[in-house]
Amino acid sequence: MPQNRAALFDVDGTLADTNHLHVVCWWEALHQHGHRIPMHAIHRAVGLPGEDLLDHLLPDDRDRGDDELMSSAHDTLYATYFDRLPALASAADLLRTLSAAGWKVVLVTSAKDRELAALRRAIDADDAITDTATSDDVEEGKPAPDPVHHALELAGAEPERAVFVGDTVWDMKAAVRAGVAGVGLLCGGIPRGDLEEAGAAAAYKDPADLLAGLADSPFASVPSA
Repeated sequence: MPQNRAALFDVDGTLADTNHLHVVCWWEALHQHGHRIPMHAIHRAVGLPGEDLLDHLLPDDRDRGDDELMSSAHDTLYATYFDRLPALASAADLLRTLSAAGWKVVLVTSAKDRELAALRRAIDADDAITDTATSDDVEEGKPAPDPVHHALELAGAEPERAVFVGDTVWDMKAAVRAGVAGVGLLCGGIPRGDLEEAGAAAAYKDPADLLAGLADSPFASVPSA
């Protein structure tokens, strides 16, 4: 049986302070196609793959011919921020601390290609990252467990030897469904109660807070061997 420990991380809102950029870009993309969706509703949907986000926000009987155009509009708008995406404080230090302790660090994200590359540049911790699992690698994205299962395969770890850190209810639901301990971060803007209701075993303000409390976190309950 694999003995590796896997530290799985969502990226947007967890390691990079980008959720509200996504909200604005999705709001504009939806607005361009005649959809008046409140920003608070879009915020709650951030973290879902683009196709699922649109399904979550828009009526089932809509003209789906515009979906690809809206996703492309979001991607184009968001790309204007690529050279200035902000990492959250201590995000890189957290990944490096876990990697140095023997954890296999895997990013679990809905970001694709150029967007993911821009996020990794912002976080600036590639030396600590073992691999990346994206929604393109699996049949269903979060909150389905598929991305987490794929990340575990990449890390060579069993669910009970993994911790998944994320900032949305979708992250926590995916962790629970995969049998992995979920840690919620509040820096994505989702309330602690919502993360805990979705299955978070613990919640912290941000990467810096988790780093400071690692010794008492769910990471501490996974032995090194």
